[in-house]
Amino acid sequence: MPISAAFPRHIRMGGGALNELGAVIAALNVRRPLVVTDPYLTSTGGAHRVMTLLSAAGQAPALFDRTVADPTTASLQRGVDMLIGHRADCVVGFGGGSPMDTAKALAVLALQPGPMRRFKAPSSYAGPALPIIAIPTTAGSGSEATQFTVISDSETNEKMLCPGPSFLPIAAIVDYELTMTMPPRLTADTGVDALTHAVEAYVSRRANPLSDGLALAAIRLVAAHLKPAYRDGSDVAARAGMMAAATQAGMAFSNSSVALVHGMSRPIGAHFHVAHGLSNAMLFPAVTAFSVAGAPGRYADCARAYGVADAATCDEVAAGALVEALTELCAELEVPTPKSYGIDSAAWQSLIPLMAEQAVASGSPGNNPLIPELADIEALYAQVYG
Repeated sequence: MPISAAFPRHIRMGGGALNELGAVIAALNVRRPLVVTDPYLTSTGGAHRVMTLLSAAGQAPALFDRTVADPTTASLQRGVDMLIGHRADCVVGFGGGSPMDTAKALAVLALQPGPMRRFKAPSSYAGPALPIIAIPTTAGSGSEATQFTVISDSETNEKMLCPGPSFLPIAAIVDYELTMTMPPRLTADTGVDALTHAVEAYVSRRANPLSDGLALAAIRLVAAHLKPAYRDGSDVAARAGMMAAATQAGMAFSNSSVALVHGMSRPIGAHFHVAHGLSNAMLFPAVTAFSVAGAPGRYADCARAYGVADAATCDEVAAGALVEALTELCAELEVPTPKSYGIDSAAWQSLIPLMAEQAVASGSPGNNPLIPELADIEALYAQVYG
């Protein structure tokens, strides 16, 4: 059966790549970009640098810096109003996953009436949208290379996965120098996010030869560079390796899929406002331990790429070594449990049935090597609480 794949048309990767923004955007024949970012990147001068580069390239940019962590449908409206008022002909997402998710949603809402829930999975939107240029400042989400955005419904508190090629950036500028000031906690959470993307893309029921190569390459990079980047944020090689890993993992899962970890992660973020990468990390070892029986050979390949098994190791032992390695990684990176993070036990327990239903409704658990029953997901939520 033929596979379908989609990637950004233009990619600039490496130290100093941001300086090529003007050349990239000039090639797109647009003139009025809206830069979508957050207040922090305005306060540090990063947004000003992007605006200056665009102006120097003959563009007429405007700045929307009111994105929020885990964007909601309510948070999008001011951006839509500014997009229309500026008569923007493209959107530049500058920041971590939340500004890029916001930029993607705005690019579609600029030309299509809402509400945003029209675009949530299992639908796949391929209609009109403004061109998206993505500039990540964290090494994790891979959103610069994916055909997805994640927006929480302000009315239902559901964290919606919205897929389709119209959400795919036309250009990605991937400059590891933008990540050099990331604090250890953010480095850890986004790094585990990238590893989760790569492993789930590889073990997914929708995996294919294109996504496989990208996923395994990303796993190798994370194995080599995440711990050094966490221990020493000034390690240039580690930062460059993690940035490349995040983009490769994004390309992998965009053309394969994520699975049970992500399906369970989104409701945690929606109900308890836990950052996406961190909620993935809270789940990753336990969900992997549950899932390995569904595809021990695929998990064994991940273990070999991660460096905790070799060709002589049988698949079952290698898959077990991967679970152990993930457990050790999360311990070394001081990933909290929901309990130690401060989530109230009664609130967690009361929401388990709803979170399990929302996880299943997202569609991601259906891509898992071992497809869970609702009761399995509820048991996993109870197990990881701590």
